[in-house]
Amino acid sequence: MAEGILFSVAEKLLWRLAAAAVQEIGSVWGVKAELKELENTLLTIKAVLLDAEEKQVHNHQVRNWLEKLEDAVCDADNLLDKFSTEALRQQVINGNKMAKQVRTFFSPSNQVAFRVKMAKKIKNIKETLKKIAADRIQFHFEERSKEGRVMTRVRESTHSFIPEENVIGRNEDKMAILELLLDDKNETKENMSVISIVGMGGLGKTTLAQLVFNDKKVQDHFELRIWVCVSDVFNVESIVEKIIKSATKKTSLGNPEMDHLQAILREEIDGKRFLLVLDDVWNENTQKWRRLKDLLINGGKGSRTILTTRSKAVAMTAGTRKLYHLGILDEEESWYLFKKMAFERGQEPNDSSIVKTGREIVKKCKGIPLAIITIGSMLYFKSPETEWPSFLEKEISKIPQEEDDILPTLKLSYDHLPSHLKNCFAYCTLFSKDCEIHVPSLIYLWMAQGFLMASDEHECLEDVGYDYFQNLLSRSFFQEVQVSLLGRVEGCKMHDLIHDLATLVAGKNCATLSKNNGYIDQKTRHVSVDFDSDFGQQWQIPTSLFQAKKVQSILMPTQSHLTTTPRRFPKSDYEAIFSEFKFLRAMNLPSSGIEVVPDSIGGLEHLRCLDLSRNENLKKLPNSISKLQNLQLLNLTSCHKLEELPRDISKLISLRSLEIDFCSSLTYMPSGLSQLTNLQVLSRFVLRKSTSDTKKGQSAELSELMRLNNLRRQLHITNLKHGMESKAANLKDKRHLRSLALFWDPDDNDSEAALNDEKTLEGI
Repeated sequence: MAEGILFSVAEKLLWRLAAAAVQEIGSVWGVKAELKELENTLLTIKAVLLDAEEKQVHNHQVRNWLEKLEDAVCDADNLLDKFSTEALRQQVINGNKMAKQVRTFFSPSNQVAFRVKMAKKIKNIKETLKKIAADRIQFHFEERSKEGRVMTRVRESTHSFIPEENVIGRNEDKMAILELLLDDKNETKENMSVISIVGMGGLGKTTLAQLVFNDKKVQDHFELRIWVCVSDVFNVESIVEKIIKSATKKTSLGNPEMDHLQAILREEIDGKRFLLVLDDVWNENTQKWRRLKDLLINGGKGSRTILTTRSKAVAMTAGTRKLYHLGILDEEESWYLFKKMAFERGQEPNDSSIVKTGREIVKKCKGIPLAIITIGSMLYFKSPETEWPSFLEKEISKIPQEEDDILPTLKLSYDHLPSHLKNCFAYCTLFSKDCEIHVPSLIYLWMAQGFLMASDEHECLEDVGYDYFQNLLSRSFFQEVQVSLLGRVEGCKMHDLIHDLATLVAGKNCATLSKNNGYIDQKTRHVSVDFDSDFGQQWQIPTSLFQAKKVQSILMPTQSHLTTTPRRFPKSDYEAIFSEFKFLRAMNLPSSGIEVVPDSIGGLEHLRCLDLSRNENLKKLPNSISKLQNLQLLNLTSCHKLEELPRDISKLISLRSLEIDFCSSLTYMPSGLSQLTNLQVLSRFVLRKSTSDTKKGQSAELSELMRLNNLRRQLHITNLKHGMESKAANLKDKRHLRSLALFWDPDDNDSEAALNDEKTLEGI
């Protein structure tokens, strides 16, 4: 367990205990004293956590103590969640007068029984934590606070990202690669030759390849330019599919067989001089490389492939004609890059002592750009006068200086993160390497796990999450950002080594099921499935996953959030997922081929994030989903056959995001949406068509939008009637909306009413 992870978990639980006190949950259920004692015990433990988490590296007994503590803290967190869930259920019940009259006798959760059951569980957890707290004495931990690791400066979010034309120290390297690419004098008999850029991780091989790829001379010289990130798994079928997508600019190819894929590829490159970049290659299997190379031989004469790899053996396997070793930055280039990261432009230091300290720190980064960028970004937030000397003497000078291993250096930037960001960063290991991370979805995943802590009840959690992301972005933990037209970051990626760092610090908490790893530890809390690791179209969940009973996340992220090719488990496995994992807080099953969501989903009372997007054969959701009072995000984007939403959707009182874009079969919204006043995102509002009376009385009218004044981002209203009175929607009070699209019912042919559409627009 990495230093700081459990500390932030403990902070989260204390935050929840404080919130419970404000909400008087303890008084309502008669357990106020027990919750207060639990809080005091946790405060006692928290005081020594920072010291314990550092000592666990060299002491397995401390590590065992921390693991026991983590289990107990997570159990306490789940118990508190049970209290808040019950409070939400009572809120829903109290909304119905008849239900209110009979709830004491007929409610599925009898209040007296619930109180007795919860009091017993609190007592057990309290005793467990007290015993763990007492055991700390034998380890002689020092009491520490996290003070001294606070931000002293605020940074512009994009400051740590350098435009390509300003990449430091790589101009000569770029010119050398261009010369190899554009030189036609020494052509081989083959139509395509391979140039490999070889160097250790973090040197900037990908950045150099990007500079070359986007150079004007290269654009003019090659008819076709193709970029493919290969990463860990060299799967020929997957690479061919990526080549075709890059060449054709298509986001989906359906689900073609390999024979069809190779035919498409040959047609696309036939006779064309192309440049193919295969980024981050690890394959040393000659047979796999030959299979791919055979599919590329009908390109035009002068075609080139650029490989970026950390291994000379990989380059040789690929039959490299020219091998280019990428070196480290020299001392002055390193210092120049560091200054860009650690200081505001124009505020570089003149103080000789600061310069001396800074240069000593830079030397420890060994000329590796990623290390310089990451450490410099971290030091930006610290005082050069008071904190840099201590960092040089006590931390960076003591890390092992092993050749080709910069993870210890990178970890220093993690160690200096504010505690509330550590879990957020570690959680990102669940996204596969080179995966494009959709930032709004990431924020809801953080929210689902309780990582986001608002400073007051009026602060929007989505804004808190975006601030967390911007903080990590400014410290260079993310890269390749994509900004929306509204100026907000919508997508990003992680450098492979930063991803390795996330995996390192996450430890057993997070695990990825892949072809090479089918085992899940019983203590694992968060699981992702890497379907791009050559599993094929269908495979079974390993039994070890079902032994990890306290899993809180099951994610099936795809290589691109635009991918529509389904990767699926057998139906029985899906049913098991919904029925077995009672503590799930996030379940993302995009493009998973699921057709029927089982009724058992109603038992996942802790569930906050549910992504069923791009499941094209999903027609409806069970009404049992309305039991999920904690649900915050429901993503049904591109469920093209979805016909209706749950009729009791109004019971999802915690719902903050309902995404239903491209649900073309959805003909109406259920009534009761007006009660979902926490909604921040409602991508579409579908009015019942004028020609349809089948759902009259069950469908929502425009007036349901009246109270939804927290809506943000965009809203599309479809099937408006000509001349409709639109003031009922109260759109003028929806101050956070940034985009509004209106679509009239194509079956409404009242030409006279159409003349009054100005009234509709005036009302809006």
